[in-house]
Amino acid sequence: MDCDQRCDFTGNYERSYLPAVKALERDVLGCDYGGTSWTTRDQASNIASFLDLNSSSSLLEVGSGAGWPGLYLSSMTGCEVTLLDMPLIALKQAAERAARDDMVKYVRLVNGNGTALPFADESFNCISHSDVLCCLPDKFELLRECRRVVTTSGRMHFSVIRPSDGLSPADHQRAVETGPPFVDAPEGYSRLLQESGWRIADRVDISAEYGSCLENLVAGLKANTPALRDVYGAHELRDLWRHRAEQYRLVRLGILQREAFSLIAA
Repeated sequence: MDCDQRCDFTGNYERSYLPAVKALERDVLGCDYGGTSWTTRDQASNIASFLDLNSSSSLLEVGSGAGWPGLYLSSMTGCEVTLLDMPLIALKQAAERAARDDMVKYVRLVNGNGTALPFADESFNCISHSDVLCCLPDKFELLRECRRVVTTSGRMHFSVIRPSDGLSPADHQRAVETGPPFVDAPEGYSRLLQESGWRIADRVDISAEYGSCLENLVAGLKANTPALRDVYGAHELRDLWRHRAEQYRLVRLGILQREAFSLIAA
């Protein structure tokens, strides 16, 4: 799930250890990796299919967090996966999950920045990232770096939340204020991808699934269980519920949307 409070990833990962938060994640996404994206199990399967992941694949997961969906993709396909992110607590959780799932030999953990990837040119044949660009101001830099480190025939899949096209100025501002902190992409993703060296193979609106996840999250937060109050505190829990409910409303109104991009190196 994307993060509020200007993407307070560290705070979210600290909470994701707790049983009440894991239970909520299972209800929303069908997993309990401590994920901060909105990728569901079905969407993870689509990622694996497009990237044609197998035991010969080398996958880079940018903004990997605690390992969802990167670790899951590796467990499904037998591919080698490099998980890259900034918060050390997230990488620690990913390492613990890899050990628990007996996957250590398939996994490499790297503390690094997606806009300055610490890898040589053409180091990977597949890249994925889930809802990273909408929490990042330097979108072009990340896309260009991904193109640099992927092979000439490489593929990339990513999802992103963004304001819908053709909005009135007022509705566009609502999307910017309610969505993730860097949800806007004034240049447009088609242009960003073309200029950074990617060709779009497929572009799919997955807003309906995003809306369903938000609906489940809003319902879970509204239940306001004692366990969740212990995690967040009554005031923060109420504010979080209101914010997610507003995001859900904007998705239903077609003001916020989530898209999945399947890309081939140009």
